[in-house]
Amino acid sequence: MSARPERPLHYAWIVAATTFLTLLCAAGVRATPSILIVPLEEAFGWSRATISSAVSVNLLLYGLVGPFAAALLDRFGIRRVVAISLSVMCLGVALTSRMTQPWQLVLSWGVLVGLGTGTTATVLGATVVNRWFHERRGLVMGVLTAATATGQLVFLPLLARLVQRGWQTVPLTVAAVLAGVVPLVTLLFRDRPGDVGLLPYGASDPGDVPSPPARSPLTAALDVLRRGSRSRDFWLLFASFFVCGATTNGLVGTHLVPACMDHGIPEVRAAGLLAMMGVFDLVGTTASGWLSDRYDSRWLLFWYYGLRGLSLLYLPTAFEMSEGALAVFAVFYGLDWIATVPPTLRLATDVFGREDAAVAFGWIFAGHQIGASFGALGAGIVRTSTATYTLAFLGAGSICLVAALLVLRIGRFRKGVPAVAASSPEPG
Repeated sequence: MSARPERPLHYAWIVAATTFLTLLCAAGVRATPSILIVPLEEAFGWSRATISSAVSVNLLLYGLVGPFAAALLDRFGIRRVVAISLSVMCLGVALTSRMTQPWQLVLSWGVLVGLGTGTTATVLGATVVNRWFHERRGLVMGVLTAATATGQLVFLPLLARLVQRGWQTVPLTVAAVLAGVVPLVTLLFRDRPGDVGLLPYGASDPGDVPSPPARSPLTAALDVLRRGSRSRDFWLLFASFFVCGATTNGLVGTHLVPACMDHGIPEVRAAGLLAMMGVFDLVGTTASGWLSDRYDSRWLLFWYYGLRGLSLLYLPTAFEMSEGALAVFAVFYGLDWIATVPPTLRLATDVFGREDAAVAFGWIFAGHQIGASFGALGAGIVRTSTATYTLAFLGAGSICLVAALLVLRIGRFRKGVPAVAASSPEPG
């Protein structure tokens, strides 16, 4: 009896793995400011509001580039755009080590790193998933989204130890890692399944392959925004993702380590707490992708935002109790950190159709990063004004509870077909 021939590994999984590595490194870059806030405060005498302003610019550009990045990825190819973006990031991070003035921090970390990370954000994952996968899209998106958490897990404890040798060692180390990833991206990425003679993973009909866009990137991005702005569902997704960004990347991702240090927790242990959240977010976001393939995404988002809001309302009390109480927060919040992404992408695909989903999600993700920018700057101002983050944490928890109610209204205004993409194909 002859053995059954093994099916070769579909190249979609190699592209997904390369995307995971890219997103992981970009996550390490985005996690770095939380480690540097206190050292820069001590080295230069800059206030947290001043330092947070550079982080705010970074997060804002990171989001605003997203819609155009999705269109650029479609028009010019994943490999070329990602390689250039990683190179820009590498330059910006390396220049940070030479700065002596706040404007230099804004230019290097705020502008250059913000522009670079904008094209290696969640939009990249959405583009890869919609282009390379006909099946398992929710699961793969969950895994790629979890790369953000894994980036924290890998980089934060290391960076917290390096900063003790001098804050300049942190950006130089991150720049070296980015420089090493660029050749791998150039070697392994392929833009479309057809480039290697394949259909998307799980597809059996050539009709399942999205057509390359004929429009320019700018026209495509603005056209999707124009149609999306007429949809209440788009604005509900935008608003809920604004809250998501304000309460994750903006508040906790930027200010949790400094807040821990305010309460006498050393930087390495504080970074370990954030890394613990990354471990549990890897589980939570992957599970969220699996759940979004099977259950109503609106109800998933309701629970995610509701539980996140309760955890943030609990955080000021946890600071006053013990590190054990903070560990409970880290587990609870970590499971929910960015679990919102897979169901949000699923709903965006339902509204816009698969062909425009990546660009549409780019605009929705812009809302996420506008919120992150608001959260980072707002929390810095609150800390500078009141010498505590308590009001920032309580305010963040409250708006999460509002978002939990808003997401239940998504789709209630549509009858039978998506409002924006009535003629678009249904997602697989």
